[in-house]
Amino acid sequence: MKAIFNTQIILPEYMIPDGVILIDDGKIVNFGKAKDVKIPEGAELIDAGGLFTGPGLIDIHTHAGDGWDFPSHPMEAALENLKNGTTTVLPTLYFSRTKDELIAQAERILDVWEAGEAPNIRGIYMEAPYMNPKFGSNRNNNPWRGPIDRKDYMPLLEAFGKYVRVWGVAPERDRIEEFIEDALKVNPSAIFSVAHSEAAPNEIERLKKYGLKLATHHTNATGTLNKYPECRGVCVDETVWYNDDLYAEMICDKVGIHVDPYMQRLIKKIKGDNKLILISDAGVDDGPTPPGYEEATDIIFDDTGEISGFKKTLSVACRNVMFHTGASLCQVFKYASTNPARLLGFDDVGEIAIGRRANLVIVDALFGVKSVYLEGEKVNL
Repeated sequence: MKAIFNTQIILPEYMIPDGVILIDDGKIVNFGKAKDVKIPEGAELIDAGGLFTGPGLIDIHTHAGDGWDFPSHPMEAALENLKNGTTTVLPTLYFSRTKDELIAQAERILDVWEAGEAPNIRGIYMEAPYMNPKFGSNRNNNPWRGPIDRKDYMPLLEAFGKYVRVWGVAPERDRIEEFIEDALKVNPSAIFSVAHSEAAPNEIERLKKYGLKLATHHTNATGTLNKYPECRGVCVDETVWYNDDLYAEMICDKVGIHVDPYMQRLIKKIKGDNKLILISDAGVDDGPTPPGYEEATDIIFDDTGEISGFKKTLSVACRNVMFHTGASLCQVFKYASTNPARLLGFDDVGEIAIGRRANLVIVDALFGVKSVYLEGEKVNL
């Protein structure tokens, strides 16, 4: 038995001051105010020093971890994420690789996961293969520009389709429904996300029946539809705002380049606390920093100087969103843990609750990570 005490417990809607969390066999067995929770004699005592304890972070969309990329160094990338509070992660593969390369990358990730060397991996996020080739960093290197063909994608589904939690798709691509139907035959619980797309509202909404529930890095790599030059069109972003049931991913860098701070506040207002998901979308590109972007120290650029994702792990994005939007710790833990768990159907993580895994992170008031616990065991930082 372990007992975390002298802590402020973060719940989805409120905080418990002077709290205690009891952990046994890797799970939360009780929690509450210190006056209401009796610590068993002989329990291992963990003094949180008055800091805040929340559920471990869940990053559903990241290609890397502090300089280590998942496709080639999955164990190192996973452990860097874990040390920084991400107790659940979906390594993300990108469209710029061939069929054989994607299969090899997925196999490397699955090998370390199944060997227990990356205990926070819990599936794969596919930012590939069938998105709109007009969008995304490194888009000049896209072997999936041609027509959707079963003989091209079936090897992916057969090799690792059952492990894919999220497929990013462009609804406007011809025969995309055929691909989705085949993906669901391999894994009926897979989720689909509108990604790198300029789809019209009806094209997006018709895929909701298949399990399209998400928008990949909302307001990034999305097009505009302007039938008339005098008028603003409606496209992916507006459709996501209109459909209350769609979750919106958001990248939050220090300067507010991926998503302008005012836009972040607008997204937060429209989607509400229950449909916003923070992601890192971290990568390892090392292209040149364009003039005027010198303060953007936590984002990366491709070889053309275009933004290519985040440089840090999810906990840094959590701090950034607090500054840009005024979000509270309760709200940020929702965006970075509770909401992604609900999206993915993970009912054993995402909140501090009796019976949940004791995946926990202790942070200060500005989301500086101080301690991380995976199923009750402290992670060495």
